[in-house]
Amino acid sequence: MATARYSDSDLQEFKDLINSKLKKANEDLDLLRGSLSHNDDHGTNDTGRTFNMMEDGSETLSREEVAQQAARQEKFVANLRNALIRIENKTYGICRVTGKLIQKERLKLVPHATLSIEAKNAQG
Repeated sequence: MATARYSDSDLQEFKDLINSKLKKANEDLDLLRGSLSHNDDHGTNDTGRTFNMMEDGSETLSREEVAQQAARQEKFVANLRNALIRIENKTYGICRVTGKLIQKERLKLVPHATLSIEAKNAQG
């Protein structure tokens, strides 16, 4: 019996979604890296966007906080790239624990998910 998988048209839809999220994630990562290397300190207005992107609303993020945010962003970018590989392999959207399809709604919210809600909840 063949393993259930998403259709090619569904996979293309997810690929488009992931590519748009990846583009934005890479832009945000570049801004974070730029603020870490102080490239923004010479009068450009890029720093405004960097701070607007930060959720805590504070105008003065410590270097450590920016570094942590950059590390999380790098992980997010890597997870999105891995999801694109799974799309190419036609294994995208299959729970790595149960082997069942992950709900489409979940994948639209968390396109790099590798666990179904059931498997994630079972992890505790």
